Amino acid sequence: MKLIEGGVCAAKGFTANSIHCGIRKNRSKRDLALIYSEKTASAAAVYTTNLVKGAPLLVTKQHLQNGTAQAIICNSGNANTCNANGIEIAQQMSSLLGDALHISPEDVVVASTGVIGQPMEIAPIAAGIPSLIAGLTDDGSDRAAEGIMTTDTVKKEVAVEFTLGGKTCRIGGIAKGSGMIHPNMATMLVFITTDAAISPVLLQKALSSDIADTFNMVSVDGDTSTNDMVTVLANGMAGNQEITQENEDFAIFMKALNTVTVHLCRCIAGDGEGATKLLECKATGAADMATAKTVAKSVICSSLLKAAMFGADANWGRVLCAIGYSGAAVDVDKIDVAFQSKAGTIPVCKNGAGLDFSEEKAKEILLEKEIEILVELNSGEAAATAWGCDLTYEYVKINGDYRT
Repeated sequence: MKLIEGGVCAAKGFTANSIHCGIRKNRSKRDLALIYSEKTASAAAVYTTNLVKGAPLLVTKQHLQNGTAQAIICNSGNANTCNANGIEIAQQMSSLLGDALHISPEDVVVASTGVIGQPMEIAPIAAGIPSLIAGLTDDGSDRAAEGIMTTDTVKKEVAVEFTLGGKTCRIGGIAKGSGMIHPNMATMLVFITTDAAISPVLLQKALSSDIADTFNMVSVDGDTSTNDMVTVLANGMAGNQEITQENEDFAIFMKALNTVTVHLCRCIAGDGEGATKLLECKATGAADMATAKTVAKSVICSSLLKAAMFGADANWGRVLCAIGYSGAAVDVDKIDVAFQSKAGTIPVCKNGAGLDFSEEKAKEILLEKEIEILVELNSGEAAATAWGCDLTYEYVKINGDYRT
């Protein structure tokens, strides 16, 4: 299994593109993206747990009831959420694209991201679809990744190559996510494509299982979005025997999927709104997985800890504080904490009590762009990882005038 180029176009039979159609005022910003599969694909998705859901999610959920799809269309700049005509617009997006591609509208995944409650019109999308389709290429992943960005500062894409039954398979993805990101699915928009052959049932099982340890372990700001989902299309063009049961091939596919999702998790967390650092909390030695996850997520979600990391302040007491209010059943007197980066590792707490350490060395470690917060619970064998970012002045600035 190896990392390759190509994003959502790395897998056979997939093309992509994005354009500026006029949803966003800035004409230099792409705002309409398309991913297309040459053949109808098995499809699976997971959706936000927010009770307020964007119209595209509701339409997509209906479309994927049969477990298949062939295209994904996504606009940025307008979330199409809390609009009286939201469902109608999402359906029109599906119908217009389906007609233009000569596929069923029910085989179209629809997504939107941007401002909530903003009036939306179908006209710019309808006008843009012909050129959107005309520009589809097998190297269009980069453009599609750009087209789904909102406050993101970098494009997020990845692909890996692996083998199933002697056949070379590829899986790749693009993502957007910078703010309104918090655990409990979904936490962003993620589109994943693969040429591996896998049944819709097993594809859904693979995705639902994976997100529990990946996307549900990411938090930027504690807000769960209204529009976010993760979608996977598998068109089977690699030629492997279709995965229909949980065998060795399924395990290999799960590993490939996880490689893609973990990479995207790190990209999303590191590009949190206003962020300067990627934070990774590793909770080890837990009595069970639930405890490990609870501890890791609580630490990564702590605003005080995030602020301390921004200031490169080794304020380890905020780590214990976050563990203490997490609700996890832990023995505080057994907890060890250390901070780690490419500049080194420094233990700061042993058995729930502070250690003497060099503040200068700690600061050197915490000034790096990627910081690991190591929490050893010394109570078992379970472990979990959560991802987040520091909390900066820029986060407030971005969200203070996001709409205007």
